[in-house]
Amino acid sequence: MAKSNADRSAKAAAKRKERDEEEIRLHCLPGTRQVLAELMAWSGIEEQGEAVTLMIHHLHGLGPGGALPLLTPPRHEYVIPENVSRKLKLAYQREALRVDCDD
Repeated sequence: MAKSNADRSAKAAAKRKERDEEEIRLHCLPGTRQVLAELMAWSGIEEQGEAVTLMIHHLHGLGPGGALPLLTPPRHEYVIPENVSRKLKLAYQREALRVDCDD
């Protein structure tokens, strides 16, 4: 006799509990999904969970010295354009003159 969906679900849940399996959810933007898809295509991996698990284990295998540089988020540096800088300086000078004249 074939097992019902409930029986299969119960068996899968028991197996996950036995293995101390935990679900980890990941919310990501389209760019991150695209990068993950490319990594999976390069390696021939079809399951996202498998790809993420392998990346975590390989990253851990690098140790602190190898892994930490890869886990440092990129910092974006904003450079104020020259025309904006010039307008800010003019506004500052005008305000300084206005304040001096009021005194």
